Amino acid sequence: MAVVVLSSPIVSPLGINIDMSKNLGSFHKVQLFSVSTPLRSRKPVVTVASSRKSVKNIGAGLASEDKKLLLERYGYDANEFASQSKKSRRKEEERSGRNSQKEEEVVAVQPRTTHRLLQVLAGTAKRKKLLSLKGMDVRPMMEVVKGAAFGILQAAGGCPTSLRPGRWLDLYSGTGSVGIEAISRGCSEAHFVEMDPWVVSNVLQPNLEHTGFVEASVIHTARVENFLERADKLVGMSCKDGAFDYISVTPPYMEVDYEVLMDQVSKSPAIGENTFIVVEYPSRTTMPDSCGCLEK
Repeated sequence: MAVVVLSSPIVSPLGINIDMSKNLGSFHKVQLFSVSTPLRSRKPVVTVASSRKSVKNIGAGLASEDKKLLLERYGYDANEFASQSKKSRRKEEERSGRNSQKEEEVVAVQPRTTHRLLQVLAGTAKRKKLLSLKGMDVRPMMEVVKGAAFGILQAAGGCPTSLRPGRWLDLYSGTGSVGIEAISRGCSEAHFVEMDPWVVSNVLQPNLEHTGFVEASVIHTARVENFLERADKLVGMSCKDGAFDYISVTPPYMEVDYEVLMDQVSKSPAIGENTFIVVEYPSRTTMPDSCGCLEK
């Protein structure tokens, strides 16, 4: 069994390392001091301040009659003060309502949208455009990487122009571009595993309909880990006959542990003695030469 591994470069954000042991010129150390002085006998100092703003808090917690007497003692008209308090409370409520509305607008999630950015590279559906999800967090397989992978598989199968007939398993399928490319190049059947129902309904299914490969496709809306454990039952065949001829593994780079993932793949009933497995991983990840029954 062979594993074809493809490394794709990742542009990492700029990192700045500051060596605090070096002389930083204008930076100075800051010392904190605690100052103690002998106790002296002092006269207590009382500061009294009065303003119309502070009157709002006068009599907080007192009964209404006590508040009225207290306000009159300070020279205020209790009825006028009550009406002003109601107006201020109403303004504060309106202001807080506007603020909460603005916060809700900020938190609102932008709707997911698609565009036709990808295309089928070769085969019966060559040059047909495929839908993909807009956004910087979406990472379909690059076309140059996809073309190189299929070139290797076609040469290994003895036919440089097409794939030998067989079944393809597209894990973390997303747009389905890899499995669709496989059907276009000669695979008789492709299974797509994607856990996001929105992507399945709005991206994957329309792509299969647009290329005319619905009849040759099976979609599994499930987690890859669960599918690998129960591949024989989910595919509807025995463990011996449930093996795929090709498997593509194109996970989101930062959300999987490749060592754990490859161990799950090696133990899955989805693989057989002659299965080719294509794995895409970031260039900074070290991929071992073997994992269980898999050989690089």
